[in-house]
Amino acid sequence: MKVGSIELPSPFVVAPMAGMTDTGFRRLVKRHGGCGLVVTEMVSSEGLVRGIDRTLEYAEYTEEERPVSIQIFGGDPVKMADAARIVQDMGADIVDINMGCPVPKIAKHNAGCSLMREPDHAARVVEAMVGAVTIPVTVKMRAGWTDKDRNAPVLARKVQDAGASAITIHGRTAEQSYSGFADWELVRQIASDLQIPVFGSGDCVEPEQVVERMNSGVGGVLVGRGVLRNPWILAQAADLVAGRTPRAVSMQERGQFLLDYIDLLLDQREHEQQGFRHVAPGASQLSSPASGHQRWVINKLRALCAWYSKGLDSGSHLRVAVNSAESVSQLRHLIEDFFMTAPAAV
Repeated sequence: MKVGSIELPSPFVVAPMAGMTDTGFRRLVKRHGGCGLVVTEMVSSEGLVRGIDRTLEYAEYTEEERPVSIQIFGGDPVKMADAARIVQDMGADIVDINMGCPVPKIAKHNAGCSLMREPDHAARVVEAMVGAVTIPVTVKMRAGWTDKDRNAPVLARKVQDAGASAITIHGRTAEQSYSGFADWELVRQIASDLQIPVFGSGDCVEPEQVVERMNSGVGGVLVGRGVLRNPWILAQAADLVAGRTPRAVSMQERGQFLLDYIDLLLDQREHEQQGFRHVAPGASQLSSPASGHQRWVINKLRALCAWYSKGLDSGSHLRVAVNSAESVSQLRHLIEDFFMTAPAAV
C-alpha cells in the first residue's frame, strides 16, 4: 500500500510508545520481518526547533529502519511547520502528527489528544505542515476527547481535506486512556468514509487479532503493546495473511532478542559507522557514551521486560530478577539462565 508517495512493503506498523520503541528495538523488530513502517517515539516540535539534544535523540533513526516516520507533537502551526522541515531535512520518509496522546503534560499544552477538541485548529496545523514539506504528512488520533465527544469522524474528514496523506485511529478516547476496549467499528466506519488510507490501532496482542482487524476494511494496523510482548507479532501476522502457519518462536530466540537489544543499546553511538544514524542538521553527536550509560541500558531492559515477560511461565520471576540486576553482565546471565536452558518453543 502507499502513503502519499511512499510505498509500504507491509500494512503492519510498529506504533510509537514513549520510552520503549527506540531505534534499537525498532531495528530488531524490522529484522524479523512483516513490518512495513516504523514510527519513532513522539518528539516535541518545540524541542526540534530549538535544537535541544535530548529531543533530537528521540528523532534519530538508522537506514535499516526505512521506511521511517518521525512523529512530532505540538499545537502551534508555525512551529509544527518548522519542525516538519527539520524532519524532512533529516531524511525521514514521513512526518506524523500526534493527536492521540492523552498524557496531561502533553495535552495541557494544546498538543496530543487535546487538538481533537479544536478540529478547525488541528486542520490548520496539518495545512501548515503540508505546505512546508514535500514528504507525506500523516495524523494519529483517538476516537475522541471523551466518551460523549467521539468526534474522530469529523476530525478525520477535516485533516484529510487539509492535505493529510493517511490517518491512524486508536479506537479509545483520551478519557479511556488504555482502559476498556478499542472501538474498531468506529475505525472501520471512518476508513469507509475517507479517500486516504486509514490505519487502526488498539487491542492487538495476538497475530490473529492483527489479521482480523486488517480484514475489517482498514488500510493497515499499528501495533504497540503487542510488539513489546512479542516482537515477532508482525511477522506472524504476515505469515497468516500469506496462508502460512505463523512461525513459532523458541524461548532461545526470545532470549537472543534481549541479548541483541542489550548489544545495540551498549553500542549506541559508540561503534556506529559514519552516516549510519540520521540526526537533525546542526545537532551535536556524542562521541562517547553518557555518564551512567550501563545504568541506562539496565533501566531500558527493566521497562521492556515488564511487557516482554507477560504470558511466559515464571514471567513474574524474570521481572523480579531483572529489576534487581545491578550490572549488564548480571543481566546477561539472568537472561541466559531463564531463556537459553528452556526446552520448549512458545
